[in-house]
Amino acid sequence: MSESPTPPTELTETEISEQKAVRLAKRERMLSEGVDAYPVSLPITDTIGAVRARFGDLEPDAKTGERVALAGRVVHLRNTGKLCFAALQAGDGSRIQAMISLAEVGEESLDRWKELVDLGDHLFIAGEVISSRRGELSVMADEWRIAAKAILPLPNLHTELSEETRVRQRYLDLISREQARHVVRARAAANASLRATFASHGYLEVETPMLQTIHGGAAARPFVTHSNAFDTELYLRIAPELFLKRAVVGGLDRVFEINRNFRNEGADSTHSPEFAMLEAYQAYGDYNQIADLTQELIQNAAVAVAGSTTVTWADGTEFDLGGEWERLPMYESLSEAAGVEITPESGVAELEALAEKVGVEVKLATHGKLVEELWEHFVKARLERPTFVMDFPVDTSPLVREHRSKAGVVEKWDLYVRGFELATGYSELVDPVIQRERFVEQAKQGARGDVEAMRLDEEFLRALEHGMPPSGGMGMGIDRLLMAITGLGIRETILFPLVK
Repeated sequence: MSESPTPPTELTETEISEQKAVRLAKRERMLSEGVDAYPVSLPITDTIGAVRARFGDLEPDAKTGERVALAGRVVHLRNTGKLCFAALQAGDGSRIQAMISLAEVGEESLDRWKELVDLGDHLFIAGEVISSRRGELSVMADEWRIAAKAILPLPNLHTELSEETRVRQRYLDLISREQARHVVRARAAANASLRATFASHGYLEVETPMLQTIHGGAAARPFVTHSNAFDTELYLRIAPELFLKRAVVGGLDRVFEINRNFRNEGADSTHSPEFAMLEAYQAYGDYNQIADLTQELIQNAAVAVAGSTTVTWADGTEFDLGGEWERLPMYESLSEAAGVEITPESGVAELEALAEKVGVEVKLATHGKLVEELWEHFVKARLERPTFVMDFPVDTSPLVREHRSKAGVVEKWDLYVRGFELATGYSELVDPVIQRERFVEQAKQGARGDVEAMRLDEEFLRALEHGMPPSGGMGMGIDRLLMAITGLGIRETILFPLVK
């Protein structure tokens, strides 16, 4: 179809203001004439996508004799003498051409079209499905109405929006860019797949509080708020772990939750202060079984989104999420990469010397923090394929069971994909006496200035004292799952990310 000349990449504020004034005047004219610029309902019979599916293979200059009534947003517009054209776009990005001719609608209706319709308006059209001389699937309208008058102009759809605009005005991103729409659909497909995989293993989906009197379940800095009703300080949750474990104590042997977490920390390409989190717990499971489950969850989600465990990222790179994933011991891999043996018995002074030598800074250094920071320095960037990094230091893992055969480490893994952490899994600590000792040690670290240290949670300990079965648990960021499948940064995977 013919299109209007390409407008400049960016409209100035003056131009936007002028266009807004013109469009507001059109709205006022419609209202003064008794025409609703925002009708509550329209006699729609079809969608653009359905019409394309039925008639997409029409030969040029063909007529169907089929009348349809549909609606879409005007994304291209060209007005000529006796025949006007518009491209209408549905929410899923599918498009169809609307043709408004003098012969079909009459002079008055055609004149009103030229005077009232702008780019960005939502339009209702009804008429015969045809194919234009150029083979463009079209509706030759015998009726049209404005379904919603756009007061502000659309950006230039021929050029890419700036990242700032894409993030701050995601609705414009969704209108203009197929990839933005794809990510939303991919996220929905991934979540549906996760739920289906859990259901196949007998898990129940539950919900736990987002407002908590004590923050816990992860080493993170919380957001703080105040409840007027209870006149008490509350925290936005950093993790659902301690409540999900209460559910296991109560006899819900397999539970999971997909919901929001909030951490008052930095934001970068892999971190967002507000993010979607999956956590799951299985009675009579351990971290090995949970690793198997996590691999299945991610591979099933990849198939649901991409049709295969080999996914194609936004930059065109193919990435293989299939097969069995390596399980790499943390201490052994660190020792090999650093060229010096590092064990759970290595002293803080020895580790600090190595950290200083390679330029790694660690605040409030403990053995575990030093080991983990050194491991990230020497090993993390080398991990491209999905890899379970196994067996972490005790002092950085206060909710995890000590290893059954290796002294000084706990049964914890972190899953790394493309060099970033995607998920974590534990053999859960269920001994309330040891858990209390771990909480006390965390409280000491907090007193020394560690703002991420956990609080002693008496209500959680009381639940454990009623008996929690041996269990495995895992947590995974949904945003990061989409990063692994699409190759995008975290802000692109969140529909409306938090920005300043």
